[in-house]
Order: sequence, then C-alpha cells, then structure tokens
Amino acid sequence: MTSTVDLARRIRLHCLQMCHTKRASHLGGAFSVADILAVLYGGVMQVDTAQPKWPGRDRLFYSKGHACTALYAALAEKGFYGVEALDTYTDNGSVFTSHVNHKVPGVELSTGSLGHALPVAAGVALGGLRRKQPWHTYAIVSDGELDEGSNWEAILFAPHHGLDNLTLVVDYNKIQSFGHTAQVLNLDPLDAKFASFGWDVREVDGHDHAQLAAALGKEGRIAGKPRVVIAHTVKGKGVSFMEHQLAWHYKSPDAAQLAAAQAELQGIA
Repeated sequence: MTSTVDLARRIRLHCLQMCHTKRASHLGGAFSVADILAVLYGGVMQVDTAQPKWPGRDRLFYSKGHACTALYAALAEKGFYGVEALDTYTDNGSVFTSHVNHKVPGVELSTGSLGHALPVAAGVALGGLRRKQPWHTYAIVSDGELDEGSNWEAILFAPHHGLDNLTLVVDYNKIQSFGHTAQVLNLDPLDAKFASFGWDVREVDGHDHAQLAAALGKEGRIAGKPRVVIAHTVKGKGVSFMEHQLAWHYKSPDAAQLAAAQAELQGIA
C-alpha cells in the first residue's frame, strides 16, 4: 500500500509536470497543501471512487481553487480517474480547468473565488448534523483568503450551530499573492482568534503526516465544537529553490527547472 508520504511526493510530481507542460501557475501553493491532501485521501476520508456521489461519503470543500493541480492529482492517485486524464489539464473543453471544477469526479464545488467554500461547507455540515448523518465535512482554505469577511461569518456560524462534524484546515504557508501575510494583513494570533470564536484549535506541522493524521481524524472530537487545524506549511515545499519564494505563486518551471525539481522530489538530486 502506498504510504501517504509517497502519495504526497507523487502529487507534487504531477503538479510540477502539469504546470510545466501547460505553462500554468500556483505551483508553490499546490506544493504547500500536498501533504494535507495526501493524508486526507490516504486514509482519513471515507470515499468511494466508483461512486463519487455516494451519499455516505465524507465531503471535502477545497477553497484553494487556484491550486487546483494538487487536488486533481490527489483525486487521480486515489483512483477517481486515471492519471493520464491530468494530461488534458487546461485543454480546450477539458473539465480540468485552471481553477477547481465540480465536473471533475470527486470534486464537491467549483472554487477559485476565495472565501466561498467554507460557508458552503458549514451549511452542508449543518444539514448533515440535523439529519443525523455519520459523514464528516472538511474544508481547506489558504491563509491569504482569511482576509475575506465571508470566511469569518462562517467561522462565527459553525460554533453557534455546534458543528462538531466540520473540520477546517488552514494551509498557513504565510505567503499570499502580493507578499507575506504578516505584511499584507496580519492574521496572528490565529489560534487565539479561532479559540475566541469557539473552535477546537489544533496547530500542527503541515508536512508532518503523523501530526496531520491525528488532527484530521475523527477521534477525540469535542462535542458541539468544530475543529480547525492550523497547518504551518512552506510555500513550494519539496523543491529547495521554490521554498519560501513568492515568485512560485505565479511562475511555471522551464525545462531546466523541471528537471532539477523532478530530481529533487525523486531523491536523485
């Protein structure tokens, strides 16, 4: 069975190839979230690849729609479709658009306009709770999109309604489109903010799979409280010359950078 660490590596390799071949962007943010997706799809979430709309599935609302390559790659590796489908990324008429598309098997919601997915996830979680459904709802947001007020409405809404079937993950890589989050609009102390709103707060190394699995799992939940996992991550994680670099929010790798990054991810650099 493929380990989640290897799954994350494969996700990054797919993202790298897609961004190179199609001259696409948002590679840094795709790399920062890869470990989170690998742990979720590698064992935490209950899904059925043969029935993407299986009523008993756990739901994931992925608000980082701009970093779509990571989600597309994770779903391909999970088996919702063949990895060869990734070759059609951004092709004319392809469902694999440059922001997440709900027509892709396994995707719950088209995203890309930041601040939308968490409010939808909170509503879905409320519906599941009232119907006494056993499935769980997850949402992943980028740190930069916490500048959006719609998120904070949902952050207020979830504890008020006792949504202990909701887990929010913040991909806290600390770099957004125009600079470091601390400079653009400081979020800290982020843990205290969520705690004051009534959330069960967990802070983890977002690249440590054991920590992620413990925080994202359904054990140890506090009745009546949604959980937020503040995952401290690195923009561009896995490729040394991309790490902590704002430029990789926008750049696509050229042939030499592709080869160097592939070698590093494959452990042969």
